[in-house]
Amino acid sequence: MILSKFVDKLPIPPVLKPCRKDPFHTYYKVNMTEFKQSLHSELNDTTVWGYEGSYPGPTIEVESGEKVFIKWINNLPAKHLLPVDYTVHGAHMDVPEVRTVVHVHGASVEPESDGYPEAWFTKGFKQVGPYYTKKVYRYDNYMRACTLWYHDHALGITRLNVYAGLAGFYLIRDQQERLLNLPCGPYEIPLMIQDKSFNKDGSLFYPKQPEKPIPQLETSIVPEFIGNTNLVNGKVWPYLKVEPRKYRFRLLNASNTRFYRLKLDSGQFFYQIGTDGGLMEYPIGVKEIMLAPAERADVIIDFTNLEGKNIIMTNDAPAPFPGGASPNPNTVGTVMQFRVTLPLSSIDTSVIPSYLGSLPKLREQSASKIRYLTLDDITDQYGREWMLLDGKRWDAPITENPKLGSTEIWYLINLTTDTHPIHIHLVDFQILDRRAFDVERFKKERVIHYTGPSIPPEPQERGWKDTVRANPNQVTRIIMRFGPYTGLYVWHCHILEHEDYEMMRPFVVIR
Repeated sequence: MILSKFVDKLPIPPVLKPCRKDPFHTYYKVNMTEFKQSLHSELNDTTVWGYEGSYPGPTIEVESGEKVFIKWINNLPAKHLLPVDYTVHGAHMDVPEVRTVVHVHGASVEPESDGYPEAWFTKGFKQVGPYYTKKVYRYDNYMRACTLWYHDHALGITRLNVYAGLAGFYLIRDQQERLLNLPCGPYEIPLMIQDKSFNKDGSLFYPKQPEKPIPQLETSIVPEFIGNTNLVNGKVWPYLKVEPRKYRFRLLNASNTRFYRLKLDSGQFFYQIGTDGGLMEYPIGVKEIMLAPAERADVIIDFTNLEGKNIIMTNDAPAPFPGGASPNPNTVGTVMQFRVTLPLSSIDTSVIPSYLGSLPKLREQSASKIRYLTLDDITDQYGREWMLLDGKRWDAPITENPKLGSTEIWYLINLTTDTHPIHIHLVDFQILDRRAFDVERFKKERVIHYTGPSIPPEPQERGWKDTVRANPNQVTRIIMRFGPYTGLYVWHCHILEHEDYEMMRPFVVIR
């Protein structure tokens, strides 16, 4: 069943209104519920999960430095919408099937409000995980203007909860960004891109078994999930009517596994102005934008002088990445359409500034510690692929304990055939370089033998990042300063099937 393209309008998530706001703090309540929503006009309404009755959830907009309190409320049914594998860490029979905990991805936040995977809670907070400490999370938002997003992070079922619809944008704004006169208001639109598959009745399809089923198990985790349709803001292949002027789009790859290499079929540029952690120093004009799961790119597209044109955003990233099949241009090779059909409502005075602000570089000499960390692919007792960080399972003793205020360089040594988007909670980092090395020799001798020159980060990655693509046959080096909080956080692969099994490790920032 192939759905028609560009028949549904792009939805724009509403901005959430706080319950209370005074000069000192802002308070929100956010409910998670199950409901039906139309994801395409040719499909029956789909049962999804979402925040505040919408998928994606409403956009939360805050000011840099604003003290924000959010009570995340689980009002979901006791039975999961999707097939749960009870052999996965954190999802055994001794815990409730439906549990949630919210992580604001990219936020610098106290550990009790970070959404630790074992700080989950059920409906009405009746049952809570071993690390649960409080109902109301606190976000101090000591960050520059940037595009963050919030999503579920419950141990062992993150892939299912996010796929069911638990994701939304969280935007931090500041005065410096306002003074740049970027496109704003109706000309600034967040775009959450995800892939999904559907059953004939319109319900979400998620596999119960990998391609080679595991006979001993009724339900088994799959090594990755690759959907056959693209959705933007919860609509399959939508269209957006635009005026012939500049628009700012905040692109987010919120897929479980799929990477996107986005292009415009008109051949025109994206003017990229920001990375995960906010504005870059200078904008760059690029013909394509590469986004691994969880990565964001802040871009301006100029539709001036394109009256009457239709422009399609396409994707040609192989799935799984980088060794998988190229996407079919008729299905997942298409993302959405822009129609330059609205009349110009006012003169476009917005600009693409030549300079966006200073970006101090972290110096390698300032690092007090270097860590060598492997990305590993082994097999479990059922012969399934088992992805690990540094050869360790989730519940092995903590081995990464950076000191508050210290700078570290992490060497991510990829011994697998996949590119892994590695996300580190609490901090933003800078990418130093990537370098090819001899994987087989490393496996035998545990020594890095480089086989090529150091490759600097791509122009589109030269900013603050919280998620980095660690490519196969390469060592990826990142540098970061740990703080301003101490306590327990996690780092993991953001391919959600890998994170759940069990490519995620705790780390603790110590005084």
